[in-house]
Amino acid sequence: MRKIRLYIAMSLNGKIARPDGSVDWLEQIPNPDKTDYGYEAFFGEIDTTLQGFNTYQQLLSWEIPFPYSGKKNYVLTRKTHLEDTGEVEFIREEPIKFLRQLKEQNGKDIWLIGGGKINTLLLNAGLVDEMQIFVMPVILSEGIDLFGGLPEETSLRLLSSNSYSSGAVQLTYKIENTSG
Repeated sequence: MRKIRLYIAMSLNGKIARPDGSVDWLEQIPNPDKTDYGYEAFFGEIDTTLQGFNTYQQLLSWEIPFPYSGKKNYVLTRKTHLEDTGEVEFIREEPIKFLRQLKEQNGKDIWLIGGGKINTLLLNAGLVDEMQIFVMPVILSEGIDLFGGLPEETSLRLLSSNSYSSGAVQLTYKIENTSG
């Protein structure tokens, strides 16, 4: 069975973006070793991405070529007027049922890109298998939480940790169980 893996950076106080969705603060963190934090290896282990509509809109605002070409990309949304593009398929109804079926299909792992509401929705549904969290050396005064809304109590098992010269710390957890 395929795994859904949350791979994401957050501030020390658990913010994944500014209130407007911006992640410009990530670029302000010195990276003297020019590390990619394992991104290239991770990207090779997935063939599908999942993200919420607000995260997708933020990505489009960067005005860069679509960074997940060659992967199957899904955007979870309640908006009914959106048409699928050559790069993205919009999932509007019953995302939990859709994602359970997606996990059963053959393929590589699935990257849960975020944002906070989608992270909580999938965590509470028991669909997230692993989290690779990069705690960045910054505190944001306000912003979007890693888990928006009310995440259920969840047990985690630390699989690995790694620290970088930038001050970032990578924590990889396996989801043990949820209370729901």
